[in-house]
Amino acid sequence: MTGTPLGTAPGTAPGSPLRVGLIGYGLAGSVFHAPLIAATEGLALDTVVTSNPERQQQARAEFPDVRLAATPDELFDRAAELDLVVVASPNKTHVPLATTALKAGLPVVVDKPVAGTAAEARELAALAEERELLLSVFQNRRWDNDFLTLRKLLNEGELGDIQRFESRFERWRPKPKGGWRESGDPAEIGGLLYDLGSHVVDQALVLFGPAATVYAETDIRRPGAETDDDTFIAITHTNGVRSHLHVSATTAQLGPRFRVLGSSAGYVKYGLDPQEAALRDGLRPGPGWGAEPESLWGRVGSGESPVTGGGRPEPTLPGDYPAYYAAVAKALLEGAPNPVTAREAAAALDVLEAARRSAREKVTVTL
Repeated sequence: MTGTPLGTAPGTAPGSPLRVGLIGYGLAGSVFHAPLIAATEGLALDTVVTSNPERQQQARAEFPDVRLAATPDELFDRAAELDLVVVASPNKTHVPLATTALKAGLPVVVDKPVAGTAAEARELAALAEERELLLSVFQNRRWDNDFLTLRKLLNEGELGDIQRFESRFERWRPKPKGGWRESGDPAEIGGLLYDLGSHVVDQALVLFGPAATVYAETDIRRPGAETDDDTFIAITHTNGVRSHLHVSATTAQLGPRFRVLGSSAGYVKYGLDPQEAALRDGLRPGPGWGAEPESLWGRVGSGESPVTGGGRPEPTLPGDYPAYYAAVAKALLEGAPNPVTAREAAAALDVLEAARRSAREKVTVTL
């Protein structure tokens, strides 16, 4: 929703920060959501929901004033005391928890993927629209340093007409770590296609618009792995740009994060945005947040490999994950645009579902 402030809970005093209930305190909740919420003007982390005693202790140590709840039901029993619910629990719980929150009259942020299917995402979007509540999807990689830099280059026409976009989110994890993200149970919505694939597909659609066709190859390469750990997705966009997207846990030599080829020049960038590593290390947003050293800048040029000095260094814009929750707060308080809508997330899920079908049936899928 845009244009009209979406309001706060009845008990919120004017000018007070919006009270946030965070469901889940695993990787997503503790590393990403809680620190970013706490760093956002206009938001206050009120309650963390986790039944794990160690995670409860961790939450209390990191945020001494936070309230704890063992179950989502405990949170929803006092929905009137909250202004926003953030769902950062396992993927299979996203739809039921977001549905409950919306029916309780609460705006919602849901970690990606918002749902297991595009149809479910659109049903959630329709419910939020019917209730006139914010439903936003945490696609933090739209605020990666390399993505922001590439958008700047595209807006300035620096590369000419884009012909091919190559994006890699690769890791070297030769042994499975286990857990629901690597479960072979379809109900868990695990695997790299829906994990890292959610990021690279979303970025491609934001940059180059709707997909016309999708082709994919998915493999299970590691001994003992239950779900895809090495996946390739090829998208032909309606404007003719081709996106080649790689997500992998089995890459012994990592490729460039971006390789973007245009009619005038190309842009090549190695290395991941530093924000996740900083958050994992306990650092918090502040001066200099999201910046990277000049040695990691990408290069823009033509006719020669950047590895051999071709092109010129392109200063990398600082990454800005805090901008997501700042935009959420502004949407709730001022009626500003939703930073990532559920319908945008549904379009990405259309591509992920097509990719799954393409890999299974060995066909190119037309959307």
